Amino acid sequence: MTLRSLTRSEVRSIDARAIRELGISGLVLMENAGRGAAERLVAQGISGPVVICSGKGNNGGDGFVIARHLANQGFDVQTLFFCDPATISTGDGAVPPSDYLMNFRVLQAAGDPVEVVSPDSPDLAWLDAVLAGADWIVDALLGTGTQGAIRPATARLIDRINAAGRKTLAIDLPSGLDCETGIPLGSCIRATRTVTFVARKVGFDNPESVAWTGPIDIVDIGVPHRWLERVLADC
Repeated sequence: MTLRSLTRSEVRSIDARAIRELGISGLVLMENAGRGAAERLVAQGISGPVVICSGKGNNGGDGFVIARHLANQGFDVQTLFFCDPATISTGDGAVPPSDYLMNFRVLQAAGDPVEVVSPDSPDLAWLDAVLAGADWIVDALLGTGTQGAIRPATARLIDRINAAGRKTLAIDLPSGLDCETGIPLGSCIRATRTVTFVARKVGFDNPESVAWTGPIDIVDIGVPHRWLERVLADC
C-alpha cells in the first residue's frame, strides 16, 4: 500500500496512537525503524567504517539501533552521541528512561563503541578526521519535529558532516530540513540518500528538497496498514 505524504502532526499522531490503541511500544517502533534503515544501508554497500551521528531524541535512538544491527553484521561502526552529558538521565528514578536512552544504554552495556560528545564543545577539530575516514555517515541528529532556526552548535555539526564529503544516509529526513516545506531551516545535511519511515513527508513533495534528500527509501515500521488508513482518514 502506498500512503500519501505525511505532515509533522500526522507523524506524531501515528506514533502516539500506535502505542495507545495498538499496544505497540515505542521501543518496538524504534527497533523496527532502526533495523529497517540498517538493512537499506547494507543494501547500498558498505566498504569501510560507518560513523553514526546521533542527537538527543527518537531520531538519535534510531541511530543507536542502526549501530547495533550493523555491528552485529560485522561492520566497523563508531557511534557519536551529540548531547550534553549532564542532561543524560540515568533512569534510576521514578520516571523510566526514554526509548532513545534505553537504546543508548544497550550500546553502552554491550561495549560497542559509543562516545558522548557535547555539541557545545569548543574543540571538535578531531571530529573532522573521524568523519573523513568514514565510508558512510549516518545522520540521526534531528527529526521531523524540528522547527525554527537550527541551534548554532548543531549547525556547526551539520556543516562539518557536509564538509567531510562522504556518503551520508539521512534518517527520516536530512537534519535541518523542514518536514512541512522541504526547505532548509539554515544549515542542512546534503544526504546521498534518505530512509524515511511509514511514508514520505509532505516537504519531500517540494521539488527543491531532492537536493538535500537524494533518493528516498520508505521503511515499514510494523504498523498495520488498514489501521493506518483509518488514522489518516481522521486527520
